[in-house]
Amino acid sequence: MLPSSIRKDWLSNIRGDLLAGLVVALALIPEAIAFSIIAGVDPKVGLYASFSMAVVIAIVGGRPGMISAATGAMALLMVTLVKEHGLQYLFATTVLTGVLQMIAGALKLGSLMRFVSRSVITGFVNALAILIFLAQLPELTNVTWVVYAMTAAGLAIIYGFPYLTKAVPSPLVCIVVLTGVALAMGLDIRTVGDMGQLPDSLPMFLLPDIPLNLETLKIIFPYAATMAVVGLLESMMTASIVDDLTDTESNKNRECIGQGVANVATGFIGGMAGCAMIGQSVINVKSGGRGRLSTFVAGIFLLLMVVFLGPWVSRIPMAALVAVMIMVSIGTFSWDSVRKLREHPPSSSLVMVATVVVTVSTHDLAKGVFVGVLLSGLFFAHKVGRVFRVDRSSDTGGEVRTYAIVGQVFFASSEAFVRAFDFKEAVRQVRIDLTHAHFWDITAVSALDKVVMKFKREGIAVDVIGLNEASATLVDRFAIHDKPGAVEELMRARRPA
Repeated sequence: MLPSSIRKDWLSNIRGDLLAGLVVALALIPEAIAFSIIAGVDPKVGLYASFSMAVVIAIVGGRPGMISAATGAMALLMVTLVKEHGLQYLFATTVLTGVLQMIAGALKLGSLMRFVSRSVITGFVNALAILIFLAQLPELTNVTWVVYAMTAAGLAIIYGFPYLTKAVPSPLVCIVVLTGVALAMGLDIRTVGDMGQLPDSLPMFLLPDIPLNLETLKIIFPYAATMAVVGLLESMMTASIVDDLTDTESNKNRECIGQGVANVATGFIGGMAGCAMIGQSVINVKSGGRGRLSTFVAGIFLLLMVVFLGPWVSRIPMAALVAVMIMVSIGTFSWDSVRKLREHPPSSSLVMVATVVVTVSTHDLAKGVFVGVLLSGLFFAHKVGRVFRVDRSSDTGGEVRTYAIVGQVFFASSEAFVRAFDFKEAVRQVRIDLTHAHFWDITAVSALDKVVMKFKREGIAVDVIGLNEASATLVDRFAIHDKPGAVEELMRARRPA
């Protein structure tokens, strides 16, 4: 009897996964060819990569139903490498990219996704939706009215057919119907075959034909490191999006390792590095794909179609696939985020918009997400730094002043911490009560040093009380105010030469 996890991931949605995989395979073909052209390699390099990535990630990945293949983000990173060093170095770089990703997964770096805020993810999604739509514009520019009519008809089928039945994915119906119409009427419009020649043989195992020495490593490592980071970033973000779409959870660390294994396998069959694809993943989910079978079938169908059904696949009009991708961009974009721009906190809206603007303007997902995460961190630090107060009280004689600190003391609130004290008070003793405070970093410890030593320099005794265990450990390790000669050292440092 099969384990329940295998039945759930592979056999719980056979019909839906098979049909969704077929739709995804058809959508992958033109994109794999286009990304190959961007990278400056033969179309079969991208097609083999899409087959390999999908099949391997279906087995070893951490997110059932997510599609991995050759992507534009990765293709842009390998242009210079291919141009200056050739195809064999690209294969070696793909293998090394996979090795680095497996190391990242082993180190559990996938858990870093918890530091990416919802605003960044929303901005990432919206930016991808815009980029997917913009990528279709070349197919809709300087063309005849027939192309527009076919695209409009395709969109009508995609959105209208589900009202008749949901037994068959409407994108698949769109592709079949428009292909039949184009062939029956002999329409002179751009087809998949016009994108590039499809391979006519199965991929074979090969070792990159490069010298195995330190010089080669110096050439490929910078490219591999960059592609590993970008690939994991896009894959982790896509996994989070599919998690939301399917209301399920994924294993991010296993996904990191899976992406690495897939890239290693891809490099050894003559493919380019790839990662998860948001567009095709959304197509898969919206077409009914939920399990690993859908991803596996997408890769197998892709290979079978381009190798054995190439003449038929090459006749699919690009207008049909453009209609499918426009549907993806519309469905991917978070329209609710635009409607609620004024309702959400200004900082959250600014993070989302900045992520979109940077990603779309640079066509670099990594830069967009980096800016979003950076702004989120700055806004968070600013907010937490403001949740800080100091309560003052004195004993009946007025000789002992107590400062009760409430809040988080770290680099963003350290200056406010220092400013809260009156160092010229006519008191004998100062008590700093940190029962309701927490020290987070050495900047906070340095601020405490400054406060204590300023009071001691004025001849006022200082007691620091109430430190919790974590704060006390930090203070004991890095503070200098309780070290012998600390005040004298400070006085000498301030004395003019």
